[in-house]
Amino acid sequence: MEERLERGRVQENGHSDGTARYARSAPCTSLRMFLVALSFAYFAKTLSGSYMKSTITQLERRFDIPSYLIGVIDGSFEIGNLLVMAFVSYFGAKLHRPKIIAMGCVLMSIGTFIIALPHFIIGRYEFETSVRWVVNSTNNPSPCPAGSPADRTPDGKLPQVPAAGCEGESNLSMWIYVFLGNVLRGIGETPVQPLGISYIDDFATEENAALYVGCVQTISVVGPVFGYLLGSLCAKIYVDVGFVKMETISITPADSRWVGAWWLGYLIAGVITLLSAIPFWFLPRSLPISGPRAPEKCTQEQTSFIKDSPLLKHKYPADEHTSFIEMAKDFIPTVRTLLAHPVFLIYLCVTIIQLNSLIGMVTYKPKYIEQHFRQSASNANFLMGMINIPAVALGMFSGGLLMKRLKLNIMGAAKFAFGTSLIGYILSLFFFAMSCENAKVAGVTLSYDSMDEISYDKHSVFTACNSGCACSSSDWDPVCGENGITYVSPCLAGCTTSAGSGKNTVFSNCSCVGVAGNFTASTGQCPQKDDCNRIFPYFLALSVITSFIISLGGTPGYMLLIRCIKPQLKSLALGVHALATRTLAGIPAPIYFGAIIDTTCLKWGQKRCGGVGACRIYNTTAYRIAYLGLTLGLRTISFIVFIPGFILLSRQVRQEERSALHGALTNGGTELEALRKEEFVICNSDQPQQTSDNSMDRQTRL
Repeated sequence: MEERLERGRVQENGHSDGTARYARSAPCTSLRMFLVALSFAYFAKTLSGSYMKSTITQLERRFDIPSYLIGVIDGSFEIGNLLVMAFVSYFGAKLHRPKIIAMGCVLMSIGTFIIALPHFIIGRYEFETSVRWVVNSTNNPSPCPAGSPADRTPDGKLPQVPAAGCEGESNLSMWIYVFLGNVLRGIGETPVQPLGISYIDDFATEENAALYVGCVQTISVVGPVFGYLLGSLCAKIYVDVGFVKMETISITPADSRWVGAWWLGYLIAGVITLLSAIPFWFLPRSLPISGPRAPEKCTQEQTSFIKDSPLLKHKYPADEHTSFIEMAKDFIPTVRTLLAHPVFLIYLCVTIIQLNSLIGMVTYKPKYIEQHFRQSASNANFLMGMINIPAVALGMFSGGLLMKRLKLNIMGAAKFAFGTSLIGYILSLFFFAMSCENAKVAGVTLSYDSMDEISYDKHSVFTACNSGCACSSSDWDPVCGENGITYVSPCLAGCTTSAGSGKNTVFSNCSCVGVAGNFTASTGQCPQKDDCNRIFPYFLALSVITSFIISLGGTPGYMLLIRCIKPQLKSLALGVHALATRTLAGIPAPIYFGAIIDTTCLKWGQKRCGGVGACRIYNTTAYRIAYLGLTLGLRTISFIVFIPGFILLSRQVRQEERSALHGALTNGGTELEALRKEEFVICNSDQPQQTSDNSMDRQTRL
C-alpha cells in the first residue's frame, strides 16, 4: 500500500515537473517563432523598399519624369506611414499585435502589386532613335535630312508634328499608380516596426533584448541585399521583354535611354510580402514572462516584489482589458508627456537630421554610381547589394553584439553611437577627392571648335559641319565618333549615310568627326572610363568601411531610444519616432535631393508627345559637390545638435542613480524598522511565558 502511494506521488511529481517544463519552454518557443516571423517580415518589407530605390532611374526613363518627381514617389511610402503611424503605435500596443502586423503585411503586398500595374495598361516603351531595324535592305534612310537653319524654330528645334496616338493619350500620368501603390505599402508597413520591437522587448529577458533587436535589424539589412540583386537582374532585362524582338532594340543596358523590366521585381516582392503575413495569424497576443522573472508559484508579496523588480524596469505588457474609450482619453495626455521629455526631443531632432542625410544619400547612390562612374544600372545595383549592404548588415549585428558583451548602459550606448558616427563622417570627407572627368560630348561639355578642352558652359550643338542638315537639338541619340568624341545624334555629327541595322548600325561620311569628312561613328556614347576605372575600386572600398563603422552605432542608438523614456511610453515613443522621421526626413529628403540633382543636368530628353523628359547627361563635378556636400552638411548640423542632448542625458542618468540610491536606502530603512517591530513583538510574547515559568518554579520549590 505504501509502495503504491509512493509510486503515485512519483508519477504526480513527474507529471507536474513535465507540465512546468512545458510551461517554461512554451513562452520561449513562441517568442522564437515571433522572432523568426518578424525577421521574415522585415526581410520582405526591406526587400521591396530597396528594390524601389534600385529602380529610380528605370522609372525616370519609363515615365519621362525628373528626379524630384521620383523623390515624390519615393516619399509617398512615408506619407502612408504618416496617415496611421501614431494611432497604430498607440492602440496597436493594447490590441493583438501579431494579427495587426499580419494585416499590415497583406496591405504591403497589395500596394506592391499596384506599383507594377502601369506596365500592363501603358503602351510599349518608345525611345528617341534614328536607327531603324531593316530586314534584307542596304538602303537605310539618311540620318541627315536636307534642310537649313532657317527651318528651325528660334530655340533650335524643328517644328513638332504630334506623334501618332498622342491625341487619345490620357492626361493622367501613369506614375500616379506607382505613387498610390507606394502609399499603400507605407500604410501596411506601419505596424511592423513599433509593434514588433516592443513585443520582443516586453517578453524577452533584458540581457537578450538587445541581441534580438540586433538580429531583427540585421535581417532588415539583409533584405536590401536581395532587393538590389533583384534590381540588378531586372535592369538587364528589357522592359518589354516577350513583346518585342530583342534584335530590333538598338540600345544596350549602359545607354541612358535603356529601361529594364522594373515591373517584374515588384511582382516577386509582392508574393514574398504576402507569404510573410501567414505566421503572424497563429501567434498569441501576449506571452508569459519567462525565466527568473516569472516563478511558477508566487505569493501575493512575491508577486508585488516581482512587479516592482528592476528586472522589469523596461517591460510593459499590453493591457488586456482596457476599453477603446479609455485608451482614447489617455492618448493626448500621453503624447504631451512624451513630447515634454527633453532627452527624447533632442534624440528626435538628431535622428531626423541624420536620416535626412542617410535617406537622400541611399536613394540616389545607385544613380550617383551610374552617372559619376559611368556604370550601368545593373552594375550599380549589383555593387550596392553585394558590397555595400553586407557591410551595413555586419555593422548592425556587431553593434548589438558589442552592446551585450560590453554591457553598455544608456550613457555607454550614446557615446558609442556618437563615436562611430563621427569616425564615419571624417572618412566620408575623402569622397570629395574621388572624381571623374565629365563625358566628352560635342556641343554639351565641349564646343565643336575646341575638342580638347572640357567646359561646362552652355554650347551650341549647331555648327558649320552640320549646317546642311535639318537637325533637332532636343533629340538624344548619341553616337561615338572615331575621334573619341560623343555627338548628340548622327545628324548633329554631320553623318549622311548609314549601313547595317539595330546595334550594328555604322554611320559614315560624318563631317563633324573629321576634316576629310569620311570618318565614321557607331551607336552609343564613347566609353572614356580610363580615369574612373582607377578611382572606382577606392571609392567602393571607402564606401564599405564608412558604411560598416556608421552601422556599428545603429543598434546602440536604437536601444537608447527605448531606454531613455518610461516603459509605459515605449510603444508610443517608437511610433512617434518613426512618424517624425518619416514626416520630416523620409518624405522631404528624396524630393529636395532630387531637385538639387536636377539643377546639374546638362541635357534633358524629350517626351514622345512633347515636353521635357528625363535627364540624359549630368555635369559630374556639380553632381558630386551637390550630392556629397548636402549629405555631409546635414550630418555636421546633427553633431552640433547632439551636444546639448548629451549633457541632458548625463544629468538624467545621474538623477536616476540618485533616485535609485535614495529608494534603496528608504526600502532598507523600512525593512529594518519592520524587523525591529517583529523582534519587539516576539520579545513581548516571550515575557509572559517567562513569568509563567518562574511562578511554576516557585510553586515547585515550595
